Amino acid sequence: MKHCFLIALLTLIARLVVAGIFAFAALPKIKDPVAFAASIHDYQVIDGALLSWAAVILPWLELTIAVGILIPTIRRASAACIGLLLIAFISLHVSAWQRGLDISCGCFGTATEPTTDYPLLIVRNLALLVAAAWVLWGDCTFKSRKSTIAP
Repeated sequence: MKHCFLIALLTLIARLVVAGIFAFAALPKIKDPVAFAASIHDYQVIDGALLSWAAVILPWLELTIAVGILIPTIRRASAACIGLLLIAFISLHVSAWQRGLDISCGCFGTATEPTTDYPLLIVRNLALLVAAAWVLWGDCTFKSRKSTIAP
């Protein structure tokens, strides 16, 4: 039983941390989509109408799934979406690093530093990916235990 309590506690902490970080990251980008579009443009991956759509939709998606990871009925889907976004973000950072781009990541809106510390960004996103995976694993573990315990 102590093991179950510890897993539940760690899963709750992971949910709160991931939700907080994603909500904190989304709000400044929602407030200033033009600056966020400039950050996206700096990655040199998309442009034009797709760039404008990404700058508007991505922050709202981040905020929605941040809230969703706290709601039991959509927790796993939100954690999976967060995981997919984090894989995309890690891929973008690796790509920008390999291409020698010296840009602001745009992760939390308009950054004050023009230089991106790619290793730090990648490690941070990997840690968040582990937390999102933990939420998926912890939630699935408890769902399966409840179904085997319940009559």
